[in-house]
Amino acid sequence: MLYRTTLSAPVFGLRREIDRLFEDTFGRGDAMSSWTPAVDVGETDKELRLEVELPGINPNEVELTAENGVLTIRGEKRSERKEGDDESRYHMVERSYGSFMRSFQLPQGLDESKIEASYTNGILSVHIPKAALPQPRRIQIAGGQDNQISNGSNGKTAGKTESVSAGTGSKK
Repeated sequence: MLYRTTLSAPVFGLRREIDRLFEDTFGRGDAMSSWTPAVDVGETDKELRLEVELPGINPNEVELTAENGVLTIRGEKRSERKEGDDESRYHMVERSYGSFMRSFQLPQGLDESKIEASYTNGILSVHIPKAALPQPRRIQIAGGQDNQISNGSNGKTAGKTESVSAGTGSKK
């Protein structure tokens, strides 16, 4: 789902740290099994743009799909560490590894058939063009004889005429 926000960058950093604290404490299963890449969503008059941070990931190993108004990005960030490597020890590990999946509900008015994606310096850029929205058109209403109220030039009533008596309200 797409969100609009006016929060400043320090708040996002705090939120990211709180999310990481909860993930480290309560986990999502194995601590090294999944992670969530950061995403920026922007919009212009012509397109919606997503920029996804995918450092160290081969773009050929990222799957991007759009189906029924949902854009899904999935892949896996593999650890460079080798299990059982006795020659080196890690004193601190802050980078996250594992599979990821992000899904976004796309708003109406986008052309899913023309989505383009590029990958540069660890950033996946997804461009979704806006569709040309149909413009309202005026529809002419055809009229018959019953719909004519006046003949235009002399103000006389055309078609049936009815008169109402002043006192009784009955038709003559």
